Amino acid sequence: MTSDGPLSLHIPEARFRPGDKPDFGYLHLPKAGKAKRPPVDAEASATRDLAYGLVRVLDEDGSAVGPWDPKLDADTLRRALRAMMLTRAFDERMFRAQRQGKTSFYMKCTGEEAVAVGQAFALERGDMCFATYRQQGLLIARDWPILDMMCQIYSNSLDRLKGRQMPVLYSAREAGFFSLSGNLATQVPQAVGWAMASAYKRDRRIASAWVGEGASAEGDFHHAMVFAAVYRAPVILNLVNNQWAISSSQGVAGGEEATFASRAIGFGMPGIRVDGNDPLAVYAVSRWAAERARSNHGPTLIEFFTYRVAPHSTSDDPSRYRPGDESAFWPLGDPVERLKAHLIRAGAWDEARHAALAAELEETTRATNAQAQSHGILRDGEHHAATSMFEDVYKEMPWHLAEQQAELMRLRAAETGEAR
Repeated sequence: MTSDGPLSLHIPEARFRPGDKPDFGYLHLPKAGKAKRPPVDAEASATRDLAYGLVRVLDEDGSAVGPWDPKLDADTLRRALRAMMLTRAFDERMFRAQRQGKTSFYMKCTGEEAVAVGQAFALERGDMCFATYRQQGLLIARDWPILDMMCQIYSNSLDRLKGRQMPVLYSAREAGFFSLSGNLATQVPQAVGWAMASAYKRDRRIASAWVGEGASAEGDFHHAMVFAAVYRAPVILNLVNNQWAISSSQGVAGGEEATFASRAIGFGMPGIRVDGNDPLAVYAVSRWAAERARSNHGPTLIEFFTYRVAPHSTSDDPSRYRPGDESAFWPLGDPVERLKAHLIRAGAWDEARHAALAAELEETTRATNAQAQSHGILRDGEHHAATSMFEDVYKEMPWHLAEQQAELMRLRAAETGEAR
């Protein structure tokens, strides 16, 4: 059949815009516990249903059901809950600091805490994480001091990065957290390369990378997929589909006609789509992918299906491109509330303990924030000396930089003398 009409392009559009009433009924979410759990050495083709379905463990009543139930003990679940709650309290405190002009920029992960915390609990401490700017929960779950994170955001005198990175672009080698980059998707091929090097050295450590669904349209992501699949790199590739890439809906990046997890099968690796607001499902699938990588069966692409509740960043106004109450209609709920309900149902938690923990974490972030600000904030207070710009670039400073540093120090000394 032919048509005499002109050609046309399809331009993906968000389903709901400001003024619309959101209705996510079109998602047709499968019930918790229905997804099958294949062996870790399964062929990529065996994961087709998982790539197009959705792995869910927690049901509407808060019970853990199905073959993906990791059967975690109550203490581990309480620690995961605490990490997610601390991540949220940290976010709120730093967001307010930005609004007060104490730092230039911040990015919240509200509603996505399980994506980072759930996987952090599934990985080993030596595994290297190549995160984006919305996985601060990785550092918090690995007990990295939030004081260090706050000082980086303020670029003050205790900032280990000496003010050279934008706020929230953390770096913590000791925590297995690779330096963040403001250029999107670059961390994915870096993770694959790190994983290949680990295998080449006969190490046991694996790598894990995160990318948003919008940035997965970048060439870097696809280059990484090719290398990971061909060389069976011991790496987990996490694609966080939070429905929005700044002001573009996930359809613009290719999520309208197929799931992002389904891309994996064409590259010859398993693809699994997971309820990103279900901490137990996140943990279980991450554990499966980590075991697969550590057993030399190669990489896995995990699509975490979630929702970005907060603005993209403090520079963003989401009310201009989506309904202001859209998050309230998101059918997969709040990850903190879901884990809380699961623990209460299991008799391992209660409302009073939850309220006490929330108050404790609020006080912790308040006190730590005050301590961080005592060492300076972005606009005033203590900062690293300008002469430090010459440091940490070369193992041995070359002569021309040494001369420039010395000249700057002489100028500073002269200025100080004139002031006196």
